[in-house]
Amino acid sequence: MFERYSEKARRVIFFARYEAGNYGSRYIETEHLLLGLVREDRSLAKWFHGESNVVPEIRAEIERRIVRGKQFSTSVEVPISAECKKVLTLATEASERLRHCRVETEHILIGILGVEASMAAQILIARGFKLGPIQEQLAKAPSPKYQSQATTGALLTLESFLAGLKWLKSEELISFFSQNAEFIDASGKRWNREEIRRGFETLFAPYAKKNASYVIEATLAETSELYVTNVLWKNALLASERRAWMHRMSVVLIREADDWAILLAQVTPVQFSYPTAK
Repeated sequence: MFERYSEKARRVIFFARYEAGNYGSRYIETEHLLLGLVREDRSLAKWFHGESNVVPEIRAEIERRIVRGKQFSTSVEVPISAECKKVLTLATEASERLRHCRVETEHILIGILGVEASMAAQILIARGFKLGPIQEQLAKAPSPKYQSQATTGALLTLESFLAGLKWLKSEELISFFSQNAEFIDASGKRWNREEIRRGFETLFAPYAKKNASYVIEATLAETSELYVTNVLWKNALLASERRAWMHRMSVVLIREADDWAILLAQVTPVQFSYPTAK
């Protein structure tokens, strides 16, 4: 469904999924999509009359309108509601109508406003949003605005994958890997794409833990077709192993059609330290 979505637009969906779980909702609703939208694309502030950070106000408005449920694990599958599906359909149609090569965050905004009865649209309309003027501005904007720089696209793909490890399932994340992808784990064992798919949860479980954090250290190579970087992972303490550790994950991304994909990821242990006894 999201093949034509840009990296930023995909991250909106990822964040919407997170918000649904955070509020204990069994469906991804338009209000979650709106939160994902304003969280991912701060440049949309221009539509909010120049306000630089509208997330707190929108979140507060949503919380006044909903009954909050019990927060649940990010591993639980959450379907997209019928109303939200309509928003995404309208976003795709807006992209095609404007002849833009990708579905961008602006198109999602148009889709939300197109479902006027939705909570997200009501919140935006109350803030003075009007569908017509936004569509007109996008129609006048030069199409290169929607063409990301090569390295920016690669980095956003990587960021989407790393962020997705916290809540997405292997079936969704395997799509980030090239058909010829390889993963080299900390022991030096090589895994091909099919083996990565079958053993995904085992391979990436350490990076999905709540205390796992990462930093993209440095870009090692960048061209229009290739992007190589290092990601430093740190898990403060693994209760099962009773040790703190750090991994460096070297990642190679290649250009495939209009998108980027992971060709190689290699993990190297960096530091092992055992907690001192008290």
